[in-house]
Amino acid sequence: MLPELGWMPRLAAALLAVGLVALFVARAIRKDRREYARFRRYRSTARRQAMMRRWLVESLVLFGGTAVLVLLLTFPVVAPLLTVTQALPAVAWLRDALAGGLGIGMLIGAALGLVALTALGARSARREGGIIMVGDIAALLPRNRPELGWGAALSVNAGIVEEGLFRLALPALLVIVTGEPVSAFVLAALVFGALHAYQGWVGVLATTVVGLLFTLLYVASGSILLAMLVHALFDLRTLVVIPMAVYRVHEVPGSLRFPKPLAIAVPAVEPAVQVDSNSENPIESPSQT
Repeated sequence: MLPELGWMPRLAAALLAVGLVALFVARAIRKDRREYARFRRYRSTARRQAMMRRWLVESLVLFGGTAVLVLLLTFPVVAPLLTVTQALPAVAWLRDALAGGLGIGMLIGAALGLVALTALGARSARREGGIIMVGDIAALLPRNRPELGWGAALSVNAGIVEEGLFRLALPALLVIVTGEPVSAFVLAALVFGALHAYQGWVGVLATTVVGLLFTLLYVASGSILLAMLVHALFDLRTLVVIPMAVYRVHEVPGSLRFPKPLAIAVPAVEPAVQVDSNSENPIESPSQT
């Protein structure tokens, strides 16, 4: 059962939650979108690496620091929130269904399926000349060996600090306000998605869905460490494995100051067909864009 709190702690939690959400969303819409637009124009790997390093430090300080602070204030609520959520009928049924060998088998099967899909996707992307991405993330993909290191660091950092904040700390703060676990976790996932505004509305929608899946993983397993691990592996697949497997960026030395942008596969457009009025033969003409 969630601890009984008076109106003053709930008011303080509400003010803190509103302040944090407003800060995160405003920062994502204004600062992050502006910086990412500038980052997309960078050709110099030195400037790209400097921005990656800056993002890493800012994420660690802002999200990691906020997670630690909020957890210190809401620590008595964290464990009861998980217990109450796991006692919900749908969640309890899922946990019972995944208990024992079935859950382990599904986890192994999901891991093998992800590996297989990644391998097939990389093979297809090499053949087609690029990959199709969900959201505006092409500029984030590392272009040489040093950038791969920053991609890996950003991935691991995101797995730790973002899960600590959006699956652990922020829901504990929000449940003090709402008094109900599902809304607290869903609101935290929505904020997580909004932070990816720089990726466009498709990226926001996709990351919101991914955030809800990470939430389900945490609640069903009861392990925030598992959620952190899966999140880090998910980002490593995007920022390390795909650039290496598809574009072979690990073979591009850091001495190359201006590595070329990575290609994105674009569906081929069939040429328009016109019929000559004086002939029965079709005439191919370029499609109009």
